[in-house]
Amino acid sequence: MSDTAASHDDELSISAPHRELLDQVLDKWSLSVLGELCEGPRRFNDLRRAIPAVTQKSLTATLRRLERNGIVEREVVNTRPVAVEYRITPLGKTMRPPVDVLLEWARVHMPQIEKAREAYDAE
Repeated sequence: MSDTAASHDDELSISAPHRELLDQVLDKWSLSVLGELCEGPRRFNDLRRAIPAVTQKSLTATLRRLERNGIVEREVVNTRPVAVEYRITPLGKTMRPPVDVLLEWARVHMPQIEKAREAYDAE
């Protein structure tokens, strides 16, 4: 596919900005963070505990990307000590249905995918 806009309204076109956005909001850590934030607001350390494999640096970068794209918002909580809480935005909530569809597709087709991987790796 080219980076130019689609010539027909129903034609799927993946331009450079689309690829960049999808890379930023559907990567490994973003999906985990979004899954946690869909359950409710979380502080940074709560997210780290909920996603133990993520490093502090990766979690920080992920949250910044999601915030930059309007998917997550950051709020400084006036407590002692001061804390930061993250929550999913209304825009971010609109991502849930299409992500759920992709996850369901993966669940249904995983046996076929595993067979294809095994066949490929056997060659």
